[in-house]
Amino acid sequence: MASLQESLQRFKKQQEKCQAISSMAARAGPSKGAPPRPANAKPPAPAVKFSNDTERLQHINSIRKGPVGAQIKRVIDLLLETRQAFTPEQINEACYVDINGNKAVFDSLRNNLKVYYDGNRFSYKSKHALKNKEQLLILIRKFPEGIAVIDLKDAYPTVMEDLQALKGAGQIWLLSNFDSQEDIAFPNDPRVPIKVDDDLKQLFRGIELPRDMLDIERDLQKNGMKPATNTAKRRAMAQVHGIVPKPKTKKKKHEISKRTKLTNAHLPELFKL
Repeated sequence: MASLQESLQRFKKQQEKCQAISSMAARAGPSKGAPPRPANAKPPAPAVKFSNDTERLQHINSIRKGPVGAQIKRVIDLLLETRQAFTPEQINEACYVDINGNKAVFDSLRNNLKVYYDGNRFSYKSKHALKNKEQLLILIRKFPEGIAVIDLKDAYPTVMEDLQALKGAGQIWLLSNFDSQEDIAFPNDPRVPIKVDDDLKQLFRGIELPRDMLDIERDLQKNGMKPATNTAKRRAMAQVHGIVPKPKTKKKKHEISKRTKLTNAHLPELFKL
């Protein structure tokens, strides 16, 4: 009887112990094998479905299937805007042009006059390797006959602003070419200041050319210059064909004013009123 009582007591204690463990597990929540995630951890990014990325993939495919010239333009525009050197892989990531996968594009870029290739990277190559305003002024002074602005505008990003700054400082002249309507940059060397006396200005303005081309041609020949015209021969041929020359009327001499169109714009000192 005593042994039975002892067994019941042990059984009750085991039940109490199991109930205590069960209640503790219930309060703690379900147990997992993975370690707990930190409180500040970011939730995992949702998987990108193909349907959501279709438009981008179609755009990339249209670029790579496009003409070689269009792909080259995309690469050159990238190199011009960034002024950085890119590997073929970086170009592919930036503008979706697969240079390594298209031999025609690779060869055309490597031989393009606007592209420099060092064997690993591609970069933009301007006609004149300039970096700042000081180098720009040095280059312009090497061309006393003038240099076309179109050959300078891609030298570096702020070259057009620097041209205007040099013009405003009186270090260069920017004049338009009447034939091509393009600006030409001329050096204005401060070491050679040009100052014209008023007497010389008046003499320049007061010179009246002979009215007859024969007299002009004779004056040119006296000074050792060959005339570009032969008025005597032209008049003789006109008489043979019965063409009567029109009499020339003396033109009224016009004074120079601010509204007068000047052809010698590169000599502004002569026309200051």
